[in-house]
Order: sequence, then C-alpha cells, then structure tokens
Amino acid sequence: MKKCPYCKTKIKGRADKVFCTPYCKSSYHYQESLNKDDDLFRSIDKQLRLNRRLLKNYNKAGKAVVRKEALTKEGFNPNYFTHYWKNKKGDVYLFCYEFGFLEKQEKGKLKYVLVQWQGYMEKQ
Repeated sequence: MKKCPYCKTKIKGRADKVFCTPYCKSSYHYQESLNKDDDLFRSIDKQLRLNRRLLKNYNKAGKAVVRKEALTKEGFNPNYFTHYWKNKKGDVYLFCYEFGFLEKQEKGKLKYVLVQWQGYMEKQ
C-alpha cells in the first residue's frame, strides 16, 4: 500500500491516489513552494510590488517629497521600475505602475519627489 507523501499514513481508495486528504495535498504543495528558490521573475515582481506599495503609502495627496533614506530603509529599490516619463524640463520620473519618483538633492539631502500618473503624461 502507498503512503501519503505529506503525513506518511497509508492511502485508501483508488490505485492512482497520491495523497490521503485534500488537506495533505494542499499542505504538501505549499511546503514545496516555500522550499523552492525564487526565480528571477518572482524576485523582480516581488520588488516591484514592494516599491509600488511604499510609493503609494508615502504619497497620499498625489505629490509628496520624502527623504531617500526613509524609503530605502523600508526596502525600496530605485533600480526596479516599470516605465519612465520625461517632463518638459528634462527630469526623468521613474514609475512603479502608477506611482512615480524623481531623485532630487535639497540642502545636501537626497530626496524623492513622489507623483501619481496623470492623463497629461501619456505619450504624445
């Protein structure tokens, strides 16, 4: 008789049955997913989602200025972004989905100007 790969109890039922219960099947596959190393796509997606969440949390009014160290302390990585927009002055805003940032230096401190995507930013 075969044994369940998760709980090691004897399996009753069909000959091709692999797990004893749906709980064991779900738990087994969950543990397997935790044991897998993150592939490149997952790690990039995870960082993009973190960047977006942080930009959204710090930018409640549509435009804000935040110290760079405050964002990076929480795990923000400016090297991960989805697209960019260049304004008429030549400043390049990097975006994580609909939330963007521009690095500026004010009074010797590095800061990010945070913005939210607007309709006028569409490609011309």
